[in-house]
Amino acid sequence: MHEILKNLPCGSRVLDLGCNAGSFASSATQAEVVRIDREPAGPGAKRTNFVQTDSARLPFADQSFDAVISNHSLEHFDDLNGALQEIRRVITRDGSLFVAVPDASTLTDKVYRWLARGGGHVNAFTSATETATAIADATALTHVATRPLYSSLSFLNRRNSPRPRPRRLLLLGAGYEWSLFLYVWLSRRLDRFFGTRTGVYGWAFYFGKVAQPIDAGAWVNVCIRCGRGHSAGSLKKHFGIWRCSECGAANPFAEDPVTAGPGDRGVAR
Repeated sequence: MHEILKNLPCGSRVLDLGCNAGSFASSATQAEVVRIDREPAGPGAKRTNFVQTDSARLPFADQSFDAVISNHSLEHFDDLNGALQEIRRVITRDGSLFVAVPDASTLTDKVYRWLARGGGHVNAFTSATETATAIADATALTHVATRPLYSSLSFLNRRNSPRPRPRRLLLLGAGYEWSLFLYVWLSRRLDRFFGTRTGVYGWAFYFGKVAQPIDAGAWVNVCIRCGRGHSAGSLKKHFGIWRCSECGAANPFAEDPVTAGPGDRGVAR
């Protein structure tokens, strides 16, 4: 999403859709950020420019936003078509849209929904091509690129899991980082050598006017603590381990795939 955010000029507006406390830092863009969610903003969240409303009934004028960010929110919307129609209404004709969604057929999403007893996911996306086409048709924005996404199961991390911790978490290594380290190490090798998809999570889609080229390659090095993805070429590794620049967690290193595409069964971030 930062390919869009960092290129928005001062005076522009970006809508952070279904984000609660926010899906990105306000410092990521010069644009004015308006955040919306159907639920009240969480404790400690900045309530400046926060609007509690339904995504299918946005209280904004037509063409009032230069960009819309929907980061892992479409899967939660009861009225998905209504939300897409509202995006079409409020975004400018030359606006930019970023959408990230989970692939409901993957191990990661199944684990998430099992642990969270559904996790609030009411829309299941299983095809990158069909999802991109449906969003493009509904919003009248041209599909620019698809970036597949990998997971580190960071939502299982004890530092991130809700309290009291779900009892089911005990069956998944209890959220200790050593168990997530082992999962990432094993999943990347299974996927690389056997063509499985144990590490794949979903897709990031770009629509409309995007000022810079999109790197659609797969970034498989995703932090087990903060969930931040890194390209293999940007990491300094020692004995097969790299440390996250954001949180300092130790992670197993894996080479990014040589090629990656937006197909339904392509590799991911």
